[in-house]
Amino acid sequence: MKMLIDRANRFFEYSLSVRSRVLVLLAALLLIPALLLPLWKMSLYSNQFPDGLSMQIFAYKLEGGQSELRDDLKEINSLNHYIGMAPLREEDFTEFKWIPFVLGAIVLLCLRALVMGKMAKLVDVFVLLTYFGLFSIWSFYRKLYLYGHNLDPTAAVKVDPFTPPLFGHQKTANFDIYNYPDIGTYFLAAVSLILLLAMYFSTRSDNLNAKP
Repeated sequence: MKMLIDRANRFFEYSLSVRSRVLVLLAALLLIPALLLPLWKMSLYSNQFPDGLSMQIFAYKLEGGQSELRDDLKEINSLNHYIGMAPLREEDFTEFKWIPFVLGAIVLLCLRALVMGKMAKLVDVFVLLTYFGLFSIWSFYRKLYLYGHNLDPTAAVKVDPFTPPLFGHQKTANFDIYNYPDIGTYFLAAVSLILLLAMYFSTRSDNLNAKP
């Protein structure tokens, strides 16, 4: 046990190599488009809407697909009304209030790790980003569950309680629902991989420097 603790302490004291610091800076820069670009996209298809209705979820807003003839978010809320589902409104998503702040904090922590140049600071960033990702996915799933299960029993169209897919395809009534990560989420995944690479390169560099 003492040996493991000593090894962990040595790991946290590693200095970040120049290559790792460049990667940390790149990770911080990639968080900016993750904040501005859509994180998730939901699409719905039916005989009534063969070209599909779409809705994108950003870190700070909901946005429906737009055309000259319709606003997809309004159409989706109209359909939700018929089955007794609550309307999708930005003010009901508390996530839009804290996600931008968390991403901003992660950017600042990346810069702190870059300046201080210690493995412990880099691990802090990676752990926070991992927790943020897992918690956000859980929060999104919980929202889907609540919207699909808290249906108005007096609605015009009766459907069994359901949970829209978090990832993939599901058929509900006469609609095919597709839900997939959008480009912002891929940026976040890239940030995680870059941080892992930064840890690897600094670990390797310190090990090489420690050799006689």
